[in-house]
Amino acid sequence: MVEHLVPDGLWELFQRAVPEVPSRPQGGGRRRYGDREVLAAIIFVATSGCTWSQVPPVSGPSGATAHRRFTEWSKARVWAKLHRLVLDEPGSRGELDRSRCAIGAVNMRARKGDPTGPNPVDRGKEESKIHLITERTGLHLPVGISGANLHDSQAPEPLVRGIPPIRSRRGPRRRKPAKLHGDKGYDYAHPRKRLRERGVRHRIARKGIESSKRLGRHRWVIEWTMARLAGCRRLHRRHERKAEHLLAFTSIACTLIRYRRLTK
Repeated sequence: MVEHLVPDGLWELFQRAVPEVPSRPQGGGRRRYGDREVLAAIIFVATSGCTWSQVPPVSGPSGATAHRRFTEWSKARVWAKLHRLVLDEPGSRGELDRSRCAIGAVNMRARKGDPTGPNPVDRGKEESKIHLITERTGLHLPVGISGANLHDSQAPEPLVRGIPPIRSRRGPRRRKPAKLHGDKGYDYAHPRKRLRERGVRHRIARKGIESSKRLGRHRWVIEWTMARLAGCRRLHRRHERKAEHLLAFTSIACTLIRYRRLTK
């Protein structure tokens, strides 16, 4: 089960992202479960949507142990580092196409935690929102979270700023997309101005002038990506109280989607 949830290629990348375990100078203590077994338990929780107490014993560590290590790795930004490593490989081969990126968002029900907010299009129910940008072939670049009441027009600048430096076939690491496509939810003056200031061209549908369907051939990738996030059942409904834990599960889901696609 461990090898199925954590293939050898993913495990090699994870070893480069996880920090070394500090030794105990005084010795003693309980034996620490291996990182691969704990990672398998975390991925099981992410993909199945079960609670930590429902982690099957066949994976090795208990749910409490997996949760403690998950918290430890989230504070060390392991998931963000793994995210970048998974993108570095196709970036170094020139397989990341930043010529036409797309931005979008998807809502999720929230039982607790922050940030959350009333969804104005769903009878004011408390929800969180996942924002993301994908490159032309559908690979995620940055992800972010907010309350459902945050307007989409506030998301482009922080998301573009949050794109990790990714290796390219030649030259330095790259971060900036060449062009960003968005629907009418982003049709406001301030996101256009801020994107221009950062040197990013934009193609945003204009309200009352054109149909969002005209952007379909370039925006299908963001719709496809958001649909693939449903494969991570932990994101169907928010159970995490802390924002960093929700962001961690989102990064894990994006990493799994990228890794499985790149290894096909």
